[in-house]
Amino acid sequence: MFMFRKSSKSASQSSSHTRSDTWYQLKITLRGSKPPIWRRIVVPDCSLDHLHYAIQLAMGWHNSHLHDFEIGGRRFAGREPLGGLVDSGFDDELDAAEYILSDVVTQAKMKILYQYDFGDSWYHVVLVEKMLSSSPESPDDKKSQPFTCLAGKGACPPEDCGGIWGYYNMLDILKDPKHPEHDDMKEWAGDIDPDTFDLAETNERLSQIQRR
Repeated sequence: MFMFRKSSKSASQSSSHTRSDTWYQLKITLRGSKPPIWRRIVVPDCSLDHLHYAIQLAMGWHNSHLHDFEIGGRRFAGREPLGGLVDSGFDDELDAAEYILSDVVTQAKMKILYQYDFGDSWYHVVLVEKMLSSSPESPDDKKSQPFTCLAGKGACPPEDCGGIWGYYNMLDILKDPKHPEHDDMKEWAGDIDPDTFDLAETNERLSQIQRR
């Protein structure tokens, strides 16, 4: 179950900065995944806090761990899932909820590094493919929504499976009925199709994010 933090404001309230009319087409790729696990989304000029929600929902994560962004050599710390500030010990760390995309993205082709779960260390490379002047329509002919997924490939790994290496090790075990850990792993993970991706389901998840 996905968890929005209780103190979360709307996408237009989480930062005091003035938003532009720019929309951003982003390609999110899970680093180390082969074949690549990726999503292409379009988002308004929102806070990094809400970009975090968009990445989580587009990928299929549950927002149950800490996260941060690295952009242009600066580190932006995300809030705890319940809303508290995270003290990581970095003196120059910034609060992601206080910055919007137009504060940190100056041109197309920039890359953002997003880390989710500091234990499993799921790193996502977020490429700014395009900066748009208007919102695109939803690709599944539904009413346009502020946060939209255009395409994607590959299933999101399960939470707490040991990072990208642990995920592929888990898949190898599940494919081998003779592996000594097969039964226990299947009981824990269930049936996993690593190639599955449902665009309509992804956009349904993204529709949970509050409008600007």
